[in-house]
Parts: sequence; C-alpha cells; structure tokens
Amino acid sequence: MAHEHKLEIFRGLVKFKNNIQKIWGVLIFLTIVTAVEVGLGIVKPAFLTQNFFVGMKLLNWIFIILTLVKAYYIAWDFMHLRDERSSLRRAIVWTPIFLICYLVFILLFEADYIYTVFKEGFLAWNF
Repeated sequence: MAHEHKLEIFRGLVKFKNNIQKIWGVLIFLTIVTAVEVGLGIVKPAFLTQNFFVGMKLLNWIFIILTLVKAYYIAWDFMHLRDERSSLRRAIVWTPIFLICYLVFILLFEADYIYTVFKEGFLAWNF
C-alpha cells in the first residue's frame, strides 16, 4: 500500500490535484522568494542598508530570514517532513534553526568585538 502525500501548501491555503502541480507550485514559491532576495541584493534600498538591528544591517537580516524560509520549505515539502510525525519534524527542523540562530549570535558578537579592537586599538585597518 503506497503512502499518499498531502497535496496542499501553506497549511491548506493552496490545494493541488496531483503531485506534479504541487511540485510546480512549490517551485514557483521558492522562485519568488529567490527573486526577492536577488532583487534586494541588486537594488539595496537605502533604508535597509542604513538601519541596524542587533549590530547588523536590516538587509542582512532579511537575507538570513529568507534563506531560513527557503531551507525550511525545501525540507518540509521535498523531503516530505510534512508527512512525518510531529516529534521527528521538530527534531529535524527546529534543531538546525536553533543552531543557525546561535551561530548568527556568535558571529555578531565576535564581529563587533573585532571591529571595536581595530577601531580603538593600536592596529590600523589595512586589509
């Protein structure tokens, strides 16, 4: 007996008739998210590059968040985590998300420390 996969995305907001339509729907969603990332990378709006949040430009935060959304959705649909038990989904999805958030936290604090050392220390910016 074959296992039947759910043919909906966005928690049931968009439903498809077969797996081929669902794959195309997910591809279109991921393409739109990627196009937004590329567009923001090319345009670089001034209000996103001049404002900072927790020591990093808002544009960089948007890139990190959109990348996490894409990674989550790829795992959710293409790796069929949607059809697994909730405990397995949480173990697979939330563990890397917390790890990535922790690594971003470390990166921000270390980068701020290095910036302060070079700005106020005896060394000059020569790289």
